[in-house]
Amino acid sequence: MQKPDTTPKTWKIGRRVLSFKKRPLVMGILNVTPDSFSDGGRLKDVAAAIDMARAMIAEGADIIDIGG
Repeated sequence: MQKPDTTPKTWKIGRRVLSFKKRPLVMGILNVTPDSFSDGGRLKDVAAAIDMARAMIAEGADIIDIGG
């Protein structure tokens, strides 16, 4: 017998609701750690990080994971 799928179909985050019912969601990873080994701290200031997040959204990101 298979276990029933108990994976949530929506996430409520503040006033927003993200739905997983119709398609997978895309997550952009925004690394703001100044001494990061993976990108060398490429995003030097808040404006650069915001620009990168906006670019990710324009390219289809549904969620932005901000690390650092």
